[in-house]
Amino acid sequence: MNISNLQKIVLSLIAAITFRFIKNRLKPISWVVISAAFMLSGCVQYDLGINYNNTNNGEIVQHIQLSEKLTSFSGDYIWEWLNSLERRARKLEGSAKRISPEELIVKIPFSNGRELQEKFSGFFNYRSSQNPNQVPQDSEIPTIASNLLVEENNFLLLSRNRLIYDLDLRSLSALTSKRNVLAGSASVLNLDFSLQTPWGVKTIQKTEDAIQPEKDGKQLIWKLKPGELNHIEVVFWLPNMLGIGALIIILFVWGGFYLRYTLLSEPGFTG
Repeated sequence: MNISNLQKIVLSLIAAITFRFIKNRLKPISWVVISAAFMLSGCVQYDLGINYNNTNNGEIVQHIQLSEKLTSFSGDYIWEWLNSLERRARKLEGSAKRISPEELIVKIPFSNGRELQEKFSGFFNYRSSQNPNQVPQDSEIPTIASNLLVEENNFLLLSRNRLIYDLDLRSLSALTSKRNVLAGSASVLNLDFSLQTPWGVKTIQKTEDAIQPEKDGKQLIWKLKPGELNHIEVVFWLPNMLGIGALIIILFVWGGFYLRYTLLSEPGFTG
């Protein structure tokens, strides 16, 4: 995955605001100053979750909540962007629920690891024709490298899954509180990634940029760090419903044969 449209929304919006100032012949305002204006209360809360029910059933859940301060600056672009998310979700057989004008929940189902990768990439790599007067071009937006990999090893009744998620947010360092003029203030961009499975998840810490998750029942939540490399690697087991269903059918058929040719054929048995 190359560019994540959801995770570069803040940069697009801030750039669009800058262009408005320039277009109106006001003095240019730097990225740092503009982002500092939003640092007081934060702009975007974005929660991305992958929920597994079993090997053959799960969904991608995205919860986007924007601050009123952000929408007041670029409301038209905000609405069009949220509408595009709804269209993308439906195109991938998903659904979108608008909680409020600034809040949206998107759910996209998947049936296996390959479909998860395809829909994840299809949703985040989506490109559409945009009005250059409203949205800055890609060359003006720092690149965000993102990649999701899912490996499945299916056994008869169980499936071993390995999920790797890499997200390079170093280009967003200007939006972090560490490098902003407002020391100690919250980040303009709050990103969470979560994974929920029936039997829990085992994290693997192989790299220095691997981040530690918080545990909430059967769900693990990672606080992604703007301005840094983020690496998530986990292993988890899932029930293989196809294998379990096949085993039940085999046992049912074997029970029928046993009843028919063993019990019912014994001497003295009267039906």
